Order: sequence, then structure tokens, then C-alpha cells
Amino acid sequence: MTEPDSTFDSTAQLLGRITAQLGAQLGRVHLNGRGGRMTHGSPDAPDETRRPMRSTAPTLVAVGHGSRDPRARATLGLLLDRVRDLRPGLDVRLAHIELNAPLLDDTLAGLAGGRPRDAADAVVVPLLFGPGYHVKQDLPAAAAAAPGLRIRTALPLGPHPLLVEALADRLAEAGWTARDDASPSAGVVLAAAGSRDPESLAVVRRVARLLSERLGHVPVVPAFASAAAPTVPDAVRSLAARGRHRVAVASCFTAPGLFATRSAAHAPWIAAAPLGDHPALARLILHRYDEALRRPAVPARELATA
Repeated sequence: MTEPDSTFDSTAQLLGRITAQLGAQLGRVHLNGRGGRMTHGSPDAPDETRRPMRSTAPTLVAVGHGSRDPRARATLGLLLDRVRDLRPGLDVRLAHIELNAPLLDDTLAGLAGGRPRDAADAVVVPLLFGPGYHVKQDLPAAAAAAPGLRIRTALPLGPHPLLVEALADRLAEAGWTARDDASPSAGVVLAAAGSRDPESLAVVRRVARLLSERLGHVPVVPAFASAAAPTVPDAVRSLAARGRHRVAVASCFTAPGLFATRSAAHAPWIAAAPLGDHPALARLILHRYDEALRRPAVPARELATA
């Protein structure tokens, strides 16, 4: 019978201690919430020690228009959950221009009052598709009324290939197929909110052209739920006059609401759902946020005189 190897025993004991220490360290790290966000602290620690890790990046303030439809706010909440999952630790907040809480003024005031620094960064990302009145007037006015913030305002969501991807996917979910791309009787109406701003209308028309290319050059006619022509029924009739009787309505709206519902009601065939929490839309929001970060931040007091 041989004597035990003391060298082997000491090595095994050392490995055992290392394994125990690693286990103790990993026991303090937990997965919490959607997407497995990492939190710190023991399982029995108070809630404030088990919060998701936060970055020092500027807060992303996503601004929707607001709607009386109760589904709208909930839908935007799901969309921003996707944004948080894509960028763990980023402070992402929802705000509205009107009709829903929190309003943009209140969200910005909360940021200005809740930071220990004299000047805090925020990036306002409009959940709107063109540079209309809200983007050119309402957002700068709200930013100017929020002292103590350095604010960047991102571009609207349109036009962009990620937006076209989301529109095409929603059409496919509603029943559009590759055969419709090549059908001489198929066409699409791209329904959007509408604006009196020519630049904003031009963006929707550009999105319609990009969607047409995505769908194999099937005709896509832009239409507007208010403030501009053609209306959705007029666009449907114009396609029918060209022999396009199999007409789908694509919904260029972020969430359910009055305009989206009315537009869908005029579809002679299928109507796509609003874009909602489509993954491509979440990626587009972060893309606009990152674009804005490459521009200098502007103190809110300077926006008042810009």
C-alpha cells in the first residue's frame, strides 16, 4: 500500500478553496427582469441593492404624441422595454406631447431636479415620422423650459431602412405574401398622420418609395389621416383606377389610436397593425439616439434664444 501524495492533497485543497470563493462571488450576481439584466447584491439584500446596473450615458427621452386610446401608452411602454433590453443600463423614459402622462415638460423637469450635477444630459427622441410642427416647435419649447439640462434632439424616425423593415413585416403579418409583390392587382396605401409641413409630407412620400422597392416595386401610395391629401379612401380609389383592387393599408403609426383605427377601416383587403414594439423600431430609436450623441449638447437656456 503506497503513502498518500501530500502534494496532490494540497493542490486539491487549494482548488477546492478557489471553487468555493468563485461560487460565493457568483452568488452575489443575479439575473433580473426581461433579457436577463444583471443586478448586484445577495438574494436577501434590500431591493435598492439589487437594481440593474446603470450607465452614465445621457438619458433617452422617447416622446410620443399622446392618444386617448388606452392601448397607445401601453404599446409605447412595450416598445421602450425592447429598447432597454437592447441597451441594458441605459436610462430610458417615456414622455408625451399631449393627452397622456407623463408630459414632456414633466419628464424633463424630473431629470433636471433629480440629478446632483449642475447640468445633466438628455437626448430627446421623437417617436414621430417627419419633422413637422411638434418636432420643430413643441420639442424645442419644452427643452427651453427645462433649466439645468444639456439637451440633444434626435431626428424623427423617418425615413430609414429600419422603418421600412418594420412596415414590411407588419404587412406580412397581416397576410401580404411574396406573390403579392408580383401581382398586377396588388397595391399598398401607406397611411400616416399628416401634417401641414411640406418637409414632413416629403418624408412620408420617401418612405412610400422605399417600401415600394422593398415589396418588389408594387405601387405604394402615401395617404394621410388629417391635414393633407390624399386621404386613405382617395388613395384606395386611385389604385383601383389603375387596376389595383387588392389593396393593403400599411400603418405608419407607432401605436393604436384614432388615426390608425380610421385608416385601417378603409382597407378593402388587409390592414397592417401599427408598428408597436417591432424590434426594428426599437433599433431605430437607438440609432437616432446614437446619431444625436455625435452632435454637441445644447444648454436649454440657449434653445430659448436659438
